[in-house]
Amino acid sequence: MTFVQIIDCKTSRVEDLNRLMDQWVERTRGKRTATHSIVGTDRSDASHVVEFPSYEVAMRNSQLPETDRIFREMVALCDELPTFTDLDVVRDEALYKAAARRLLEMIATEPELALLDEVLAEGYHDHDPTNAQDAIGMDAVRREVAMWREGFDFAFTVEDQIAEGDRVCTRWTWQGTHTGDFMGLQPTGIEVSMTGTLIHRFREDGKIVEGWWQYDLLGLMGRIGAVEA
Repeated sequence: MTFVQIIDCKTSRVEDLNRLMDQWVERTRGKRTATHSIVGTDRSDASHVVEFPSYEVAMRNSQLPETDRIFREMVALCDELPTFTDLDVVRDEALYKAAARRLLEMIATEPELALLDEVLAEGYHDHDPTNAQDAIGMDAVRREVAMWREGFDFAFTVEDQIAEGDRVCTRWTWQGTHTGDFMGLQPTGIEVSMTGTLIHRFREDGKIVEGWWQYDLLGLMGRIGAVEA
């Protein structure tokens, strides 16, 4: 289950606090377990600031020395000691949509494929109708991603998303250049694109447990000369 911590404090130095949070994001890059954070002000009291960091493992994040230093600086900016409210999020469809977008970004650009487990559950089940067998588990997914990366330099553009309950449907456009061997076809340098959809099922902690792809692989292969148009 996703964990959210609300840090509630009063300050007249909102801009200074905002800059402090930017410093925390930069100093803890690659270390923090917070998935995202939001800074907001209370309309009824301009000096009332609320910070919403969303944690996968909140305690591990709080033990970072960078977090401790930033917190002490935050206290110095506040008129009184901040208070904390700990919440278990039953469902967050916006968070699910962000995770679905993040996965597509990671498939295309993340250099460390081991980090896919930030958004995928360990037993993730991938349904791809172009494959003879489903990819089940992190190792199988990483092999599948590596195969596409070996064949193409590519990126996804998210065109549309719909979320309901534990499911997110993402409509995407994929654009790539055939730069390497792909399914036995030597690189052609041809620029290609295709559209598709991806449905994800999430568990309560915000990780993806199952995915269903739909796209035109046959059309893609025809454009790079693997099959007759």
